[in-house]
Amino acid sequence: MSSEQPLPHLPPSGPPTRLAEMTTVEAADAVTSSPVVILPAGAFEQHGPGMPMATDTIRAEAVADLVAAGLGGRAVIGPSLPVGVSPHHLAFAGTVTLTTTTFAAVVREYVDSLYRHGWRKILVVTGHGGNNATLGTVAQDLLVTRPDLQFAWTPLTTLAPDAVADMRVGEVHGHSGEAETAQMLHLAPHLVRTDLLTSGPTATADLDPLSRLSRRGHPALTVGYDRLTPNGVLGDPRRATAAAGQAVVDTAVSRIAAFVKEWLDA
Repeated sequence: MSSEQPLPHLPPSGPPTRLAEMTTVEAADAVTSSPVVILPAGAFEQHGPGMPMATDTIRAEAVADLVAAGLGGRAVIGPSLPVGVSPHHLAFAGTVTLTTTTFAAVVREYVDSLYRHGWRKILVVTGHGGNNATLGTVAQDLLVTRPDLQFAWTPLTTLAPDAVADMRVGEVHGHSGEAETAQMLHLAPHLVRTDLLTSGPTATADLDPLSRLSRRGHPALTVGYDRLTPNGVLGDPRRATAAAGQAVVDTAVSRIAAFVKEWLDA
């Protein structure tokens, strides 16, 4: 499949919802007509032998498109954050990371620019869990530096635990595993090397003692992904299907859109 083909299920052509495609006159009007800005955030990191470095960004951008399409012009999509916080993947070739300080600074400077033009509701949709802690910190700081700004952020896959559970994932699953691969098979199948998909650890017994501790939740222990998995995969991506990916994406989109609709009326 050619990489030039459009992603499936993206909104139909019409007035632009992406700020990058607007003129400055249209952008000025959008401050009033589209009071929410959605910023897709991802990562530039390994996703095992079968998926691209931009997996998290691709998913975040696609979900942002779908959410904006469902809001009837009440939201615009701002610039993406294509590189995230990924030091835990640096042992794998191709990974590029920002420090937490740099990522936070980029988010704040995006926000400052949008704030200057009049937007007061900004939502970051992140496809990469490694960005979560920094986004939480930025949100706390903005309560002081921009008290009249409303800053929200959300992950993707964890918004749809019911859809993930329906996939009957293994005891150990996650990065580059069933759920992420399924989403990519739905959103960008031309970028999934199905012939190269291989399983990583699928059971706690497959992990060494330190890795098992890191997967318990709290107390939290951070380890590099090369400690968790030799090929960068957690779970078995060979079990993923496009239909399962659509269920995860549709669930996440529905829940984000519902939040924004309520937010606009709050």
